Amino acid sequence: MSVLYKVSVSFHKDFIKITGDQMELGIMAKPVKGKANLEIIKKVAEHFGVSKSKIRIVSGEKSQDKIIEVMS
Repeated sequence: MSVLYKVSVSFHKDFIKITGDQMELGIMAKPVKGKANLEIIKKVAEHFGVSKSKIRIVSGEKSQDKIIEVMS
């Protein structure tokens, strides 16, 4: 089973807020060479208690608005 979330990312902040299928995420990494996406995957995996391989960015890899799939 998997769930899709619409994610809005803020930089230079550290938080995670989920409301329904919407997720607001604050990360500290700069959006350079995929570092921000790696931090997003790590943070979401830790929040849901799953491995990083269970998190996938479906769309928006180069955008602040993303769709992320969380597999269980």
